[in-house]
Amino acid sequence: MNPQFNLFIQQINKPYKFNLFLLKLLPSAYFAGLGVHAFDPLKATISVKQKWFNKNPFNSIYFAILSMAAEVSTGALCWGAIYKRNPAVSMLLVKAEASFYKKATGKILFTCEDGEAVNTAVEDAIAANAGTTVTCHSVGKNEAGETVAEFYFTWSFKARSK
Repeated sequence: MNPQFNLFIQQINKPYKFNLFLLKLLPSAYFAGLGVHAFDPLKATISVKQKWFNKNPFNSIYFAILSMAAEVSTGALCWGAIYKRNPAVSMLLVKAEASFYKKATGKILFTCEDGEAVNTAVEDAIAANAGTTVTCHSVGKNEAGETVAEFYFTWSFKARSK
């Protein structure tokens, strides 16, 4: 695991710092209202609540907003795994797949529990000095605990030259 991960957690788990992080690096996620529900090295849960800004004509959350929340649940684990690494490691989203099951209304929580696989992929990229990939799974559930959407995001990692 990245020895700097706890520093990243301190940035992400404080709402005002997470909002500044989003505003600076992912402004559309900030305006969509994404929030951290839970975050540790193995699991990330990102919330999004239905509101005027992120709705579609069918009075539910627009699919792109759901995709954004799901992607951040996987990407936060990736970012934490590469945060302040030496050598530096780059990350890039290379594939996305989605399935939608139910109308997304109210508050939706997207959870990714693939932190161990992400850490392994990053460590492998550093050890082999070659690119690696990992596919992360994120499940979005409504307030009743019903699955509204599932996403798979494939991330690529590569250690940068020293």
